Amino acid sequence: MTSQDGQLDDTARWRAVLEREAAMDGRFVYGVETTGIFCRPNCPSRRPRRENVRFFADGRAAAQAGFRACKRCKPDDRARLDPAKNLARRACAFIDARTEGPPTLTALAAHLKLSPYHVQRTFSRVMGISPRAYADARRLGRFKHRLKRGAGIADALYDAGYGSSSRIYEQAGAQLGMTPAAYRKGGRDMRIAYTVVRTPLGPMIVAGTKLGVSYIAFDDDEAALEAALRAEYPEAELARDDSGMGRYVKPVAGHVAGHPSSLELPLDVQATAFQRRVWQALRGIPIGETRTYQQIARTIGAPKAARAVGNACAHNPVSIVVPCHRAIRGDGSLGGYAWGLARKRRLLDMEREFKAEKPGRRRAG
Repeated sequence: MTSQDGQLDDTARWRAVLEREAAMDGRFVYGVETTGIFCRPNCPSRRPRRENVRFFADGRAAAQAGFRACKRCKPDDRARLDPAKNLARRACAFIDARTEGPPTLTALAAHLKLSPYHVQRTFSRVMGISPRAYADARRLGRFKHRLKRGAGIADALYDAGYGSSSRIYEQAGAQLGMTPAAYRKGGRDMRIAYTVVRTPLGPMIVAGTKLGVSYIAFDDDEAALEAALRAEYPEAELARDDSGMGRYVKPVAGHVAGHPSSLELPLDVQATAFQRRVWQALRGIPIGETRTYQQIARTIGAPKAARAVGNACAHNPVSIVVPCHRAIRGDGSLGGYAWGLARKRRLLDMEREFKAEKPGRRRAG
């Protein structure tokens, strides 16, 4: 989110630190009170706890507050800001300052005094998404922020830069995961049905709306699964519906039981434009195969965004349907998995065995 003059607020700054957004380099620094050090937003060091972080406009302000520069990211060394990142940073600042709607690529290029082709190509390479996708995400973020602060839908629409209500309602299902009115109420108008079933990987919860699957998780404790769902959707109406969820549960449970399928199920989830691109790429990986985070980054046209790909995998709320278990590290190791590496390894082994079977002996699924 940004203020009316295009300045980032602390929520946007903290998100940039968590995502290590390279394009935010130069727009602010953050200081860690427990260490007395200040860093760039994309510093590779371990992320601090939010309550220990202070934000500053630049390194000079941080130094005046008593912080010293990080020796890893050298936030006081302006020469280290490469031209591509500087272009993306300037483009983001221009987009963020526009409150009347996203600028055209031509207008953005004119502001940067570069060709539209060069701006599009460089921005997409650094950020992992196009300037338009970034602008749409920022505008949606402003809209959601205003709704959370209690603004009416009409006021939030126009304050965020939407020219009409039809545009945001077109995007609501895909990007909010609910209508604007429901989002403003914290999901209170949403009805999410769920069920918990036993699988070879342990108890599995599957939840969804009438539009599609919203949540899939594993745990050794059924009560913990239900508690996690309520924590994920604290204001929604949750109802256990073992029979009604069958259309979603049957194919997913069959998959983890050794009968893999492509799982072309509808989804009703919230995601950024970048996350959706990663999840779409994951769904395109054939059963029995894997891809490295770097390979997935290349697939979506963002070869330098391998770390961001891993982060998108970590925030996948519908595992199995979006098979993030098929994403591995470049050295062939499994990497991380929200539901434990033992489950990830078992899923991959099962899918490889399925693929290795002769067509005539292949099980239905």
